[in-house]
Amino acid sequence: MRVSERGQITIPKRLRERFGLNHNVEVELTPTERGILIQKRAAARHPVERVHAILDSGKGTDDYIEEIRGR
Repeated sequence: MRVSERGQITIPKRLRERFGLNHNVEVELTPTERGILIQKRAAARHPVERVHAILDSGKGTDDYIEEIRGR
């Protein structure tokens, strides 16, 4: 495998299929002591997953909204 003049490489088809590197999949390049690690970028988390358990204070959603509104 060679790096092109523009810094591009071609990942062999069998490896793309094996690791799910389909068209438009974003990857991350991580420098390591042994070289460069190429990984699929983790899928963005759903907004609900980011705030999951914030309301787990024993109160209901309505109580929480009233509290943050200062009522």
